[in-house]
Amino acid sequence: MPFRDRAEAGRGLAKALAGYKDEHPVVLALVRGGAPVAAEIARALEAPLDLILVRKIGVPYQPELAMGAVVDGAAPLTVRNEEVIGVAGVTEGEFAAIRDRELAEIHRRRQKYLAGRAPIDWGGRTVIVVDDGVATGATTRAALRAARRQNPARLVLAAPVAASAALRELRAEADEIVCLEEYERFGAIGAFYRDFRQLSDDEVAAILAQFPAPVPAPRP
Repeated sequence: MPFRDRAEAGRGLAKALAGYKDEHPVVLALVRGGAPVAAEIARALEAPLDLILVRKIGVPYQPELAMGAVVDGAAPLTVRNEEVIGVAGVTEGEFAAIRDRELAEIHRRRQKYLAGRAPIDWGGRTVIVVDDGVATGATTRAALRAARRQNPARLVLAAPVAASAALRELRAEADEIVCLEEYERFGAIGAFYRDFRQLSDDEVAAILAQFPAPVPAPRP
């Protein structure tokens, strides 16, 4: 059943995740589309909201087909889909060039969204990674692996809708998956929303501004 928009999908997920409220989780949004979904969850759970900056690495002649993904960080994490790389005949040079281009876009977004904002330390906490949907799972897998690097106590993936095949592969990456609707036959994520317009940078920044980063407790 199509969702009206990402906010409606987020409210539905927030109800499904209500049991996590007492764990004082951190909510991480994949941008851009995951931000309005995650905002509804963070609001309902009274949780801090942060972003995880991940970009799909698309096949040169078919950018929507993921041959990997890259995530922001001091040591950026790259996840490769060797099967797609091989079938598409992509060379190492071509892969590296597209990865570097996506890293540049991540850097631009970091400056736009997060400049001057202290990062949230989620080590030892429950972390809920949120997107507006999961199709192939390439970017989601990269985001989960990056989140795992900070050693959360529990890592949860939350998505309104997903491809069943992708969820099966992602169960090894998350401690729990909460998904409202999953389908064996899955096309584009946008088909499951009546309003699936692309968000602007300013809209993402405005969403994040509603959730100021918590002030770190002073060290003893």
